[in-house]
Amino acid sequence: MDAASAATGGDMSMIGLFLQADLVVKTVLVLLLLASVWVWAIVFEKAMTLRRVNRAADGFEDRFWSGGSLDEMYEGEGVKPTHPLAAVFGAAMGEWKRSARVAGADMSRGSVRDRVDRTVAVTIQREMDRMERWMVFLASVGSTAPFIGLFGTVWGIMRSFSAIATSRNTNLSVVAPGIAEALFATAIGLVAAIPAVLAYNKLSNDLSRFASRMEGFGSEFAAILSRQSEERA
Repeated sequence: MDAASAATGGDMSMIGLFLQADLVVKTVLVLLLLASVWVWAIVFEKAMTLRRVNRAADGFEDRFWSGGSLDEMYEGEGVKPTHPLAAVFGAAMGEWKRSARVAGADMSRGSVRDRVDRTVAVTIQREMDRMERWMVFLASVGSTAPFIGLFGTVWGIMRSFSAIATSRNTNLSVVAPGIAEALFATAIGLVAAIPAVLAYNKLSNDLSRFASRMEGFGSEFAAILSRQSEERA
């Protein structure tokens, strides 16, 4: 904002403040607004994903504990899993079947349990890595957006003081628009950061609960396979 526009008081609306802003401040505002939009897109996608996988896991566990054939379940859901819990089941069952097919394989309870446990752990990690994609972006926006906004604020205030020095006028009508433009950057930074922090905390908690759910299922299933191996020995 130059001295002439400052002298007239300027447009104090949000659009007006953006249009009057310096190129640096405009860049900061655009980046923060884009980050905010991307944050909400990630939040929506993660919320839908968690809802879907939890619903699929509920149905899968109902079928698993209903007492049906594990081989049939493996052929129907484990070979080409469509959700994380089925992937854990399929990986564990597949490892158990491979161990049973290997001639002379040590089918003792401990060796089978160790192999299945490792397979389950790797599968859970792979599935969680996929589900946690973009979570780092939420954390980054939550921690850096206020400082990016503050940079825009400091830059805008510096320009306001420069305009005051040029016009040699300290009237509020000269100072107010520039200060408002500067503080607008901080406000947008908070608009981007606050939802990102809240969403990150909520989604991290939900993802941790789902990881624990998979670990619990994997541990129980590994114990079942270990007992079956012991019975075959």
